Amino acid sequence: MNDKKIGFIGLGIMGKPMAANLIKAGYELLVPRSSKASGELEKLGAALVDGYSTIAQRSEVLVTMLPDSPQVEEVVYGAGGLLSGLKEGSLFIDMSTITPAISIRLHEELTERGIEALDAPVSGGQVGAETATLSIMVGGSERAFERAIPIFEAMGKNIVHIGKAGAGQTAKACNQLIVGMTIQAIAEAFTLAKKAGVNQAKLREVLLGGFAQSRILDLHGNRIVNRNFEPGFRLKLHRKDMNIVLQTGKELATPLYGASQVAAHMDAAIAAGDGDLDHSALALLMERLAGITD
Repeated sequence: MNDKKIGFIGLGIMGKPMAANLIKAGYELLVPRSSKASGELEKLGAALVDGYSTIAQRSEVLVTMLPDSPQVEEVVYGAGGLLSGLKEGSLFIDMSTITPAISIRLHEELTERGIEALDAPVSGGQVGAETATLSIMVGGSERAFERAIPIFEAMGKNIVHIGKAGAGQTAKACNQLIVGMTIQAIAEAFTLAKKAGVNQAKLREVLLGGFAQSRILDLHGNRIVNRNFEPGFRLKLHRKDMNIVLQTGKELATPLYGASQVAAHMDAAIAAGDGDLDHSALALLMERLAGITD
């Protein structure tokens, strides 16, 4: 199958560079005529199309990269949505981060219509999207995965077929749980150091040479030291992902005590007005709770 015509819906911080990388890889991209990002992609060679249904009719592969489950459901099932235009034999790839249960339902309903479906959420942030080095965790059939590999290779480097439908989203939930709890640990450690008068930059330097070293400590520790909380990944979006984590845990009767605490701290940070900052801004909440004002 040719699969050169790709409809791409969701041109946000992550979606726009992912779409641009598909164009650079030689794919014919169709995007909604709806935003400034659409115009920027048009300059790179994308075709602007009116309506999701029309995009589906004219594409062989559909990729969605949307904020949450309701947006994915609206784009697929809503009036004039993808479902009214998707052709038998098409491939639908949802790269959003949504609940595994909804991914499974989408897969089942699309399969009944002769449409292959994959859930393929990503990790790597804006930098990974821009440099085509995303980690892509995929759920769905082996056949659909093999079909999608060239498309994934245009956007990422670490591409793993996790398992059946919904497995990709479950893996992403696990990823976000670990990232959230690690940021919380770093925020607490750096706050403790600051309250004790210990230099945070030197703390980061020595920890990166020991057993506590991690990519999160490297990147987000640097953000905390430099007070740079411009969003690479917004705190409020990570809170959305933690809701997916907790919902999935509830459905599977799995207690997630640490995740629950991190989600509560995120709620407090968002209530304090930090929701649009980077998720490393959890450190600001910890400092306020510790009585640090500078």
